[in-house]
Amino acid sequence: MPSQRAFTVGTRGSRLAIRQTEFVANMLRVLQPVNVTMREIKTEGDRRAGESLVAIGGQGVFVKEIEAALLRREIDFAVHSLKDVPADLADGCIIAAVPERVDPRDALVTRNRVKLAGLPSGARIGTGSERRAVQLRALRTDVEPVDIRGNVDTRIRKVDEGEYDGAVLAVAGLERLEVMGRVVQMFEADEMLPAVGQGALAVEARADDAEVLELLATIDDLEVRRCVEAERAFLRRLGGGCRLPFGALAEIDGTAMRIRGFITDDAGVEMFREALLGNAEEGATLGVRLADELLTMKASFDIPSTGP
Repeated sequence: MPSQRAFTVGTRGSRLAIRQTEFVANMLRVLQPVNVTMREIKTEGDRRAGESLVAIGGQGVFVKEIEAALLRREIDFAVHSLKDVPADLADGCIIAAVPERVDPRDALVTRNRVKLAGLPSGARIGTGSERRAVQLRALRTDVEPVDIRGNVDTRIRKVDEGEYDGAVLAVAGLERLEVMGRVVQMFEADEMLPAVGQGALAVEARADDAEVLELLATIDDLEVRRCVEAERAFLRRLGGGCRLPFGALAEIDGTAMRIRGFITDDAGVEMFREALLGNAEEGATLGVRLADELLTMKASFDIPSTGP
């Protein structure tokens, strides 16, 4: 029997966040008659849009105020870009659903539709992510990754106005905003590993709200959940708020999972990469193993040589 309860979903107010939240609400409405209304919540990351994400706290600055509204029962659930969700949620909150994932890769947008190889030496490439910056420098040592803030539309506009020669953006956001025509180059995972959870959505709810959990379970994608749980286990093992650049991507083929990851040395220069294969049902264990192997590689690199 359809629920008579009206549900309120919390979201950031950006065009992308609203588009993602509408996507989730419509998934629910297609499956059953349900009344879902949207409430926009301004987060610290939105209020301090001109500052570096690292300077204002990094991961979590787009989530905390929304979690607080959830715990105050002002909203019934929330939709986040999963890559923005910290390793540890607020007490009493859980990720109740992870719907289908779109393309997790990164892409390059440039003013004159020139690919990375064709940009001049010293080209300024906008990115708000050290993960992207370090991998850009590995692809071309002579370009200059420069911090950029703002939503997808703002970043593209800054490129068009000449403030940057290009910008690296998540394909997922470009797809959802229907601006894939601006992409000049897609970076494969072997070139640029994405952020943990990139391309996926997290639908967060209170752990004690059985009716909402039952509702959201209808849009949970088991394969995507297993992949992001592996990636988030990797993140958690690194320390959750790890300030070193890192990335990870888990993929499932049948019953097997492959997870790739990287971290850097303390200077953010030397990269350590690894890939593991395992059972898809044991993704979290695989993510922890991957983090341990990369940390061991880094630790071995950090030990100073004593010479002959």
